[in-house]
Amino acid sequence: MTFQSLDSSPVGSVEVPPGVALLRRGMGAARSGLRRYGLLAAFLALWQIGSTQGWINATVFPPLDAILSALWEGLTGGALLDDIAISLQRSGLAFAAAVAVGIPLGLFMGQIRAVEQALDPILQFFRQTSALALYPVFILLLGLGEASKVFVIFWATLFPILLATTGGVKDVDRKLIEMAATFGASRTTIFRRVVLPASVPSIFVGLRLSATTALLLLIAAEMIGANKGLGFQVMNAQYNFQIPQMFAAILLLAALGLAANALLVTLQRRLCRWADLTR
Repeated sequence: MTFQSLDSSPVGSVEVPPGVALLRRGMGAARSGLRRYGLLAAFLALWQIGSTQGWINATVFPPLDAILSALWEGLTGGALLDDIAISLQRSGLAFAAAVAVGIPLGLFMGQIRAVEQALDPILQFFRQTSALALYPVFILLLGLGEASKVFVIFWATLFPILLATTGGVKDVDRKLIEMAATFGASRTTIFRRVVLPASVPSIFVGLRLSATTALLLLIAAEMIGANKGLGFQVMNAQYNFQIPQMFAAILLLAALGLAANALLVTLQRRLCRWADLTR
């Protein structure tokens, strides 16, 4: 009986030239960017072309190059830099105060049911009351100065953080808590090693919602009784019919919102690396 010998040597891999590999990566990145930002780029291009060609009213919707030119002049001239600093100070103070109050109180309410049952009705009542509706009350109590502006932003940003933190604590898997207790962990250890880490993703959801709310209320607060800030610049430019300057201030507010959200997302990814492993 004869056996036929088979050549089982592995087939050598074909090396891809560096230029081809770089081109493939570039095309992949371009396709990914087009899928993500293609619609936005098309909208901006349509705005620019429509405004310059007269398809839309250029007085109301000026070309993007005019808006960017107004933005550049405001930044290089220093006028908008002061407004950015004042707006960031107002929203930053209110957001920091909301974090300092909302997270500890939310952790406390999530852990102790009796406290939640006592506080939840009044918190729900105030949460359903618009902060803008209460703004005249804050002005009567605190005046037209910085205190009323910061407090109305704090009031609106507190509830997303508080509710997200409370919900995150209540949604912790009870089996994890029971397992830790079975191994002899104290209540403090369970809270520090189980409850708090499991609540962090929900807390960041509340932080991102609150950061957006802070900028929205900042605009409204600065439109009433303010003489500085990006919200004031929006209203002032509208009153003086300086439409490119108005859109420039709006663009800056959008950029600040995107930057705040990106910062919180980056921080969340660093603090919640374990959460990505469970997806």
